[in-house]
Formats: sequence, C-alpha cells, structure tokens
Amino acid sequence: MNRPTRLVSAIILAAALAGCSKKGELVIEEGVGISAVLSSCPTVGIPDYTGDVTTFRSIGDVTAANLDVVASITNMRSTCDESGTKVYSNATFDVVARRADVRGARQVTLPYFVTVLRGGSAVVTKRVGQVTLNFADGQERAQASAQAASYVDKAEATLPPEVREKISRKRKPGDVDAALDPLADTEVRAAILRTSFEMLIGFQLTQDQLAYNATR
Repeated sequence: MNRPTRLVSAIILAAALAGCSKKGELVIEEGVGISAVLSSCPTVGIPDYTGDVTTFRSIGDVTAANLDVVASITNMRSTCDESGTKVYSNATFDVVARRADVRGARQVTLPYFVTVLRGGSAVVTKRVGQVTLNFADGQERAQASAQAASYVDKAEATLPPEVREKISRKRKPGDVDAALDPLADTEVRAAILRTSFEMLIGFQLTQDQLAYNATR
C-alpha cells in the first residue's frame, strides 16, 4: 500500500462488504443486484495523512532546504484468524526512508500507532509502537519492517441471525421485495455499522507533522 487509504464513516458499509470468500463469512449471491461478502475480520488500512512523516533539522522551518528525514509506510499485508471467540488480525508493513544528510552512520526511530475503530468512529483500543531505521555512512536510503496486531470480540463483529437472514434470503424476479435492496434497510445498515471494525495503522504524528501532510 503506497498511499494512505481513506477510511471514513461514509464508506464503512462498502469497506465492510469487501473481501474474499472463505469459511465463516456471509456470502450474498442470490439477491437481485446484490453480490458481496461480509467477514468478522476488521478492515486494515492507513488513515489519510498518516502514512508519511517528514522531519526537519530546525523547528519552524519547513522548507526543502531544511529537510532531515522523509519516511513512508508501504507494502502492508494482513492476515486474520476468526476461528476462535476473538478475531485476531496481524499486519506487517515496511517503512522506507530517505535522509538529506548522508554523512555518518545514523539510527532513526519513528513511532507508529495501531488503532481499532468500531462503527467508523468509536476507538476500541490504541497502542503505539516504534520502528528503527539504520543508515550506513554515505547511505541515503534505509528500510525496516514492523508489524501490528489486534483482537476483536467475534460476537461483537458478527451480524445477528435475523439480520443475516434479511440480507441473504433468496429473492426471485417477481417477488414483492425483489427490487428492494436489503442494505437500504435502516435496521440492516445500523447492524452492519455496529459490527464493522477497522484496524488502522499510521505514523504517530505531532500536530505540526499532521498539518504539514495535509497541506503539502
């Protein structure tokens, strides 16, 4: 993943209905115009403006001449185990960095966060980790790997049986509700939102660093 992934409430439903079918997931194939997969695994991504970090040699000077280190999160990969009462998700990613001054060996440590959101806004957990990059003398670029993990209560991430039935019930052309999208039902949408979780990963930025990313 080379660019931040925008994860906001407006698209939480679409995000929750994306993925690959496997045991334990709800597969919707029989509805008119409906084809989606719903899993209890959280969506994994990078929030806007947190996938990059830029540091400067002198505070208050954000010009190119004052650049120190620029780093980005990339190559994010995730796995999920939903076989138990807790859904376990693990994500691995790389951090690639470039420094302006290549003189001497240098070690740079950058903090990153791992947050689990429910329903697009409620913070369930948040942890901060660190990734360390080692620049050799004369080396401009460095790379390091890191990982993040989270647990989600499977019962809280699973749709109630009656809601699943509303979504997955077979509909045939000519049925009274054949042309109705069950996902437009407010009860169904609310249930999907309640059971939607996201594991978000990004650099733990200062307010100034976040503002720089948002305006550059």
